[in-house]
Amino acid sequence: MSFNQISLEQMFCIFDENGDGRISAELKSCMSAVGYDLSLEEVGAIIESMDADGDGSLRLEEFIQLMERGEEEDDTEMIEAFKMYEMEDQGCITAKSLKRMLSRLGYSRDIEVCQGVISKFDTNNDGVLSFEEFKNMMMA
Repeated sequence: MSFNQISLEQMFCIFDENGDGRISAELKSCMSAVGYDLSLEEVGAIIESMDADGDGSLRLEEFIQLMERGEEEDDTEMIEAFKMYEMEDQGCITAKSLKRMLSRLGYSRDIEVCQGVISKFDTNNDGVLSFEEFKNMMMA
């Protein structure tokens, strides 16, 4: 999920229920809204690790850093997954490389099926999946 600063500020304001410019326990609901189901203990640990001023809560700047860090970690994992599927460091996933990786995972598919998958997510119609197209496929 890609965030921009305006949407993060809006998200922060939504979860800052009392309007004091800080969120603490509300972070659990906020993280759940963006796909992370965390326990209260995990939320506490996150706050502690990101709380630069030591007040036990997150101010807007700290919240933005947290969300951007999470997005970077997601991209790192996605890049590693992409590399597993791409063939010969071409920077794209072909029907052949998709078939090869699916076979390794125990999902044997015909090349035509792999071409169909690629065409579904190939937004620029070049016959292969770029990293961004791969991310869109994995998020679907």
